[in-house]
Amino acid sequence: MIKIKFEKIRILETGNNLGPWNMAVDEFLLYNCKEPILRIYGWSKPCISIGYFQNIDEVDYKKCNDMNVDVVRRITGGGAVFHDMELTYSFVTKNFPQNILKSYEEISEVIIQALKKLGLDAKFSPLNDVIVDGKKVCGNAQTRKNNTLLQHGTILLEVDVEKMFSLLNVPIEKISDKKILDVKNRVAGISKTFDQVSNALKSSARDVFGCDLVPFKLSQEELESCQKLMDEKFSSENWTFRR
Repeated sequence: MIKIKFEKIRILETGNNLGPWNMAVDEFLLYNCKEPILRIYGWSKPCISIGYFQNIDEVDYKKCNDMNVDVVRRITGGGAVFHDMELTYSFVTKNFPQNILKSYEEISEVIIQALKKLGLDAKFSPLNDVIVDGKKVCGNAQTRKNNTLLQHGTILLEVDVEKMFSLLNVPIEKISDKKILDVKNRVAGISKTFDQVSNALKSSARDVFGCDLVPFKLSQEELESCQKLMDEKFSSENWTFRR
């Protein structure tokens, strides 16, 4: 039973951008949230995002550079995520369940209902995943600052497990054909287009939260603030290598 409701949600569609920019916008929204915001975005080139507490040594940073793959540290926890063929969303709100599991469950209901609109039998898998036919298709992460919640997550359109493994510093015994097959059996893309998922997600947000959707764009001043965050924080090796 979804308890959080909104009169309106602002919809921000920012297209495909570099990893540091995507993380900068999410942080800006977290600290400047006045009304609930659903942001929908993608990646202009492949990127690995690492969790706030994660050690950079878990990523093959040199290989990422050689293969033109961004590496960026998130402000949310969790492990390394390879962003490539996916739709990414973020949801920012001051109205949310204080219980962490409950907040994941209620916000993830938007994802579940969107996937059901696309003909997929999606289910919530605690603590923070969405699965279809037993396979993970969406992972999510959260942070809370100044009585505001940011949840962002990835909806996998397609998955390249071999490429993902090649960019991580995984012990050799964990990159055997058997291990890769095991991951393929646990993670899957949904084989839908970005636009299909985007449209379903917006429709689902309206239905689940019983609200109006209000499209909006960042002002020039707000874009400049995001650019400053990108330049001074998320593009900085001091931030990326901080742990």
